[in-house]
Amino acid sequence: MRKLKIATITLLIISGICGEVSAQNKKPRVSLPDTVKSVIGKANITIAYSRPSVKERKIWGSLVPFDSVWRAGANEATTFETDRDIKVQGKNLPAGKYAFFIIPKENQDWIAIFNKEPKQWGAFKYNIKQDQLRVPVKPIKNKEKENLLTYQITNKGFLLKWENIVLPIVMK
Repeated sequence: MRKLKIATITLLIISGICGEVSAQNKKPRVSLPDTVKSVIGKANITIAYSRPSVKERKIWGSLVPFDSVWRAGANEATTFETDRDIKVQGKNLPAGKYAFFIIPKENQDWIAIFNKEPKQWGAFKYNIKQDQLRVPVKPIKNKEKENLLTYQITNKGFLLKWENIVLPIVMK
């Protein structure tokens, strides 16, 4: 019985030490999380995302391929939350919290997606059946390069800005 107690105590000590070493070896995230909040009309809007940087890479059509669902940020899927029903690109979006995805297209309108499953890692388990809303959005070429992915809420909606693209999402 005494050997069992000693073995148990030894195992607990080793587990604690290994846990400490493991915690110290975790690297900080390269793409840091950010949140933007504002009011559009009477709706409180919150967009939570992680901010990847360009790092001398070609983004659109390369790092983020055309015709594929993209998490619209890094790490976990970007989330979009509204406390009131709103119109996005003229279509109804009920109040709620959504994963926000984009399908970039070459030489045509992109697709913005509001998916009913907000807690996802990236777009790896994206399920089209969970889409609440899909809307076309026309990307705009930006003369200035945006190194860090940035969301900006305006009085007309919000902007996704990264590399040489601005994607304006109209809301009211």
